[in-house]
Amino acid sequence: MRIAVLGAGHVGPVIARLAVAAGYDVSIAASGDPQDIALIAEFLAPGAEPRWAADAVGDADLVVLAIPWHRFTSLDPGPLAGKVVVDAMNEWPPADSPTGTSEHVAEKLSGAQVVKTLNHIAYHEMEEPRGRALGVAGDDPAAVGVVATFIERLGFDAVRVGDLAAGRLLEPAGPVFGLALTRSEFEQAGGLL
Repeated sequence: MRIAVLGAGHVGPVIARLAVAAGYDVSIAASGDPQDIALIAEFLAPGAEPRWAADAVGDADLVVLAIPWHRFTSLDPGPLAGKVVVDAMNEWPPADSPTGTSEHVAEKLSGAQVVKTLNHIAYHEMEEPRGRALGVAGDDPAAVGVVATFIERLGFDAVRVGDLAAGRLLEPAGPVFGLALTRSEFEQAGGLL
């Protein structure tokens, strides 16, 4: 399975590095020339290939959106159609909205299967995934299964929390946001027991 990580800030390189270590073929891209992130990839995600975003997405089986939320509005949804897309973004400051950010992502990327995860623990907490639970939320059971397998191969303990609407518990102000928890701690904090 080929992985494309869109975003070369704090979160994207960590995810790319973990995916390379797990044996995946990984591309990493930012909004511009891949040469602009070549050093980032070399030092923070060795083994991940810096590419143009369109090329990385075109070849990918799974795309991780690790871009700033305000940049999502300018993302072209066309190339993501038919892809499993991981929404690892957070809205800052969080909107007072009855719907979660992933529901907005799914609306814009209507041709993709969107799954929410990799957003609720800090990037530096991702460095040691063993024993840490990551919530996984999505409307498409097959896509959730693909992403849960990906998460577990990275070393995390995937906890399926329900549909995209249930993914709000993973967002800022949600009960598990910002906490590095074990599965049982996650299930208790998230009210899943």
